[in-house]
Amino acid sequence: MKNSAFTSRIRICSTALAIAGILFVLYPALRPFSDEVSLQGAAAFASSNWLLAHMLAMVALTLLPFGMLGLFLSLQGTLVESLGYWALVLAMVGVGLTLPFYGGEAFGLQAIGQEALRQQSANLLDIAAVVRAGAGLGMFLIGLLLLAISSVLVAIMVWKSGKYSKWSGLPLAVGMALYIPQFFFAQPIRVSHGILVAIGCLWLATDLWRQRK
Repeated sequence: MKNSAFTSRIRICSTALAIAGILFVLYPALRPFSDEVSLQGAAAFASSNWLLAHMLAMVALTLLPFGMLGLFLSLQGTLVESLGYWALVLAMVGVGLTLPFYGGEAFGLQAIGQEALRQQSANLLDIAAVVRAGAGLGMFLIGLLLLAISSVLVAIMVWKSGKYSKWSGLPLAVGMALYIPQFFFAQPIRVSHGILVAIGCLWLATDLWRQRK
């Protein structure tokens, strides 16, 4: 019974991590890209794809710690258990600090875009810079940094564990480390980055699914 419960929990975590990987690709693929200063930018903000893409990103980030939890559970009692614990803690704190900014991007910018279109005034898009600045931006960057550190800890833990493919943690670690820089590039690079993160999530999810107590 204990082995069955363990396997069920691990597979729930594995499934959540796999879904997160897929959503990390869909987010930049669906997100409208524009100059964000003209009425074309307002149309992008106001679109349903803008809201959907950012909601998918929020779900992806929310599911990511489930993968860390599964890895931690599977490596309890081993020499790398403490790495799994800190990876999980940092992931949860990182996600908590990151989500408010995505909420502002999703709902705040959509409302601004809709009002700009209603008034046919691109000047209202200046407010978008206010939404994206200040303490919210600071929390966002710190959150992403913590997620990057968490993913690096996962890569080290997986490498040392002896239970997983040594390289399986590397794509996620690289992808999360590049999460902040990729914001400065156009859609093709951002989709490619999403694919890298997805590879990392799916590789770890596959290894995790195969674990037995």
